[in-house]
Amino acid sequence: QVRLVESGGGLVQAGGSLRLSCAASGRIFSSGVTGWFRQAPGKEREFVAAVDWSGAKRYYADSMKGRFFISRDSAKNTMYLQVNRLKPEDTAVYYCAAGDSSDYRIGAMDYWGKGTLVTVSS
Repeated sequence: QVRLVESGGGLVQAGGSLRLSCAASGRIFSSGVTGWFRQAPGKEREFVAAVDWSGAKRYYADSMKGRFFISRDSAKNTMYLQVNRLKPEDTAVYYCAAGDSSDYRIGAMDYWGKGTLVTVSS
């Protein structure tokens, strides 16, 4: 059974940075994509970024380009999201997910973590 566990969330001041991690167990992802999504209070879950299994192809939501950086360490079966210059509007629960196809849309994800809360204070 696939298990995805996020970590690294917390309270951060605006302008700061943090790195989220997503550790996968139960399966070695050698195909498909893994990605980050977030859900702010009162809003729908949205796509943040995704990376293919090799780590060579990265995809970002247009609004996330420039401050968000996704990466993965295949040896550790772990994915990361580096977020810089945090803003209060980045406050959300951040979820990692994995899909068996190259489609990184929310509906295409097959596995989800439980999320980690990021709170950005102004």
